[in-house]
Amino acid sequence: MIPFRASRPYRSQILAAVAVLAVASTAACARRAEPAAGPSALPIASADTGTITAPTGSVSGALPGSADDFRVNVADRVYFDLDSHQIRADARPRLDAQAAWLRRYPEVRVRIEGNADERGTREYNLALGARRAEAVRNHLIAAGVAASRIEVISYGKERPIAAGSTEAAHAQNRNAHTVVTGGR
Repeated sequence: MIPFRASRPYRSQILAAVAVLAVASTAACARRAEPAAGPSALPIASADTGTITAPTGSVSGALPGSADDFRVNVADRVYFDLDSHQIRADARPRLDAQAAWLRRYPEVRVRIEGNADERGTREYNLALGARRAEAVRNHLIAAGVAASRIEVISYGKERPIAAGSTEAAHAQNRNAHTVVTGGR
């Protein structure tokens, strides 16, 4: 067998190509960091009264009353149990914080998007998503938000936020997402 020897210009092209491939493969395998939930991501419990209120001010630098302010400082999504549209206990403080924020900015309008995991028929999941969105809407109305400011829609299983068929992905996809649609 005759050994292969590349000329110097060709060898530098090979080395450059290998370096580019190494950098590209490293970047492709890099994992994006999940944004950390800051102290303002969840409602704050008052020590003296025991009541839960939405954070005041904008920790993120987002314009107060904006969609970014709502998403970052109040949190825009609540989760549901399998085949259920009942508001879970862990969702109530978040919905109360959403209601407080919406009362603070009365010109803001929202859309509640009901979602489901991939299990079940399209029709079943659209109906379940609608019941989830209505449950959130009813909670916000009971907390003092005008019904005229809230619209609902169901996406069923059509807009998953987590890919895959694992229980963890299913749990993330069983949600109601509150989206600021107008106002500030």
